Amino acid sequence: MKKILFLLIVLLAGLGLGGGAAFATMLVLGPGHGETASDEDTRSAFVPTDKILAPLVFADGHLAGYVQFDVQLEVPEDKAEFVKDRLPLLLHAINMRTYRTPMAAGPDGILPDLEIFRKVVLQSSQEAFGAPIVRKVAITAASPA
Repeated sequence: MKKILFLLIVLLAGLGLGGGAAFATMLVLGPGHGETASDEDTRSAFVPTDKILAPLVFADGHLAGYVQFDVQLEVPEDKAEFVKDRLPLLLHAINMRTYRTPMAAGPDGILPDLEIFRKVVLQSSQEAFGAPIVRKVAITAASPA
């Protein structure tokens, strides 16, 4: 019984000391210590695309239907106009990928796999804009067409 009580006291003391050390370190260094990104690097703009109509294809290549997506692209603020001007190239690149990418999910294939579509848009954006300009892709709506 004494061994169990001793081990329990040692465990609680270790948790207390470790937690206190972590808290003190956070107070001294502060959250985000060491980040050197300037405000210009962190400013983002969201660029809406036109409605994107994409085919829902099964893994075996059969067409399940179509889905319409609303998408917002997070880009650096100084690149927003560049992206807006080149949106037709992005839509073309998305069209060239979606018909060969299985995105049909669910038993009847009527649900789109949003993660796969997000990856398609990211890959297409690198082709359309030449560099990894798009930080994130936000799919704001998906509806069957």
